[in-house]
Amino acid sequence: MATLKISSSAFPHNEFIPSKYTCDGANVSPPLAIENVPTQAKSLALIVDDPDAPAGTWVHWVVWNIGPSIKEIRENTVPERASQGMTDFRKQRYGGPCPPSGVHRYFFKLYALDSLLILGPDVDKIVLERAMKGHILAQTELIGLYTRK
Repeated sequence: MATLKISSSAFPHNEFIPSKYTCDGANVSPPLAIENVPTQAKSLALIVDDPDAPAGTWVHWVVWNIGPSIKEIRENTVPERASQGMTDFRKQRYGGPCPPSGVHRYFFKLYALDSLLILGPDVDKIVLERAMKGHILAQTELIGLYTRK
């Protein structure tokens, strides 16, 4: 069976994210392509975070209950019926890269789950990760880089 995969037409793995998708641009989410979702998956979850932030890992996007048949998440959209949780920007939407200094890595982590998750709207990454425990069928990641000009 093929391995779960996430990619973006906006930037290759381990390459720089265009400023359009950051606080220096339109600050919209990049387009994402999803491949090889396990047939037994009931939902997908996406966490975008920056482990290089000065105060510890900074959460940029938290999305769950993405339909397992979704093949792409278009730029600046959230899949129908998916839920967004709280980011470290204290918002329930995508917050683009905005590092204070240096080059930071942004991990787009995709999880295939064996269930839908019943969670409230104020959920953050920690609560989502706890809810996913024991339900992850497959996972993958796309890493993008960014530094402010």
